[in-house]
Amino acid sequence: MSTTDTPYTFRGELALVLAVIINSFGVVLMLHSGSGISAISSVPYAFSEVFPTLTLGTWTYIFQGLLIAVLMIMRKRFVVSYLFSFVVGFFFGIMIDVHEMWVTLLPTTLPLRILYFIVSYLVISFGIAISNRCQMPIIPTDLFPREFSEITSIRYSRVKISFDVICLLVTACMTFFCLGHLKGLGIGTIFAAFTMGKCIGIMGEKMDKKVAFTSFLSTHKLA
Repeated sequence: MSTTDTPYTFRGELALVLAVIINSFGVVLMLHSGSGISAISSVPYAFSEVFPTLTLGTWTYIFQGLLIAVLMIMRKRFVVSYLFSFVVGFFFGIMIDVHEMWVTLLPTTLPLRILYFIVSYLVISFGIAISNRCQMPIIPTDLFPREFSEITSIRYSRVKISFDVICLLVTACMTFFCLGHLKGLGIGTIFAAFTMGKCIGIMGEKMDKKVAFTSFLSTHKLA
């Protein structure tokens, strides 16, 4: 391989911070677009609407804790790195509440709503693609499809789409039966659920050709 073909090395620690910031932003921006919330945050959103005592950010890391528990059950062992993933998820939940403070102030004309959805869709896809490669513990909602794919040997894109669709079904049932109407779901949510897994895969393949991630944990693997 020539020098020009050598992938650029990027620190996984910085990539993780970037992923947490932009993914939490993308989740809030998609909701603000009026097209519906992203599938990965739809279940916490439903709980925050049905049980509004806790914020969306708080319900987010509660939901992520449950995903970690499911993965450990599937692994049939205690996985230390999953606990670090939960810590990352905790800060992700905090960042969601931080972004809500200013994103909700953005104007909401129809052209801007469309722009918000496009930007949020691409930002979330890019953020997840980075998360899957950063060699660091990642937020549980991103970790779950990746680990489930590894455990079951099912293609990632298929697992991701199935996970998103199940999240949407849970959200639909909760909001419909508890609130009397569907809430948080829109055409954008459905579109993202059925296509984002493929988009993440495409971004990831292109990223692999240009960037190689390295981190402290990549040479000191956790059990």
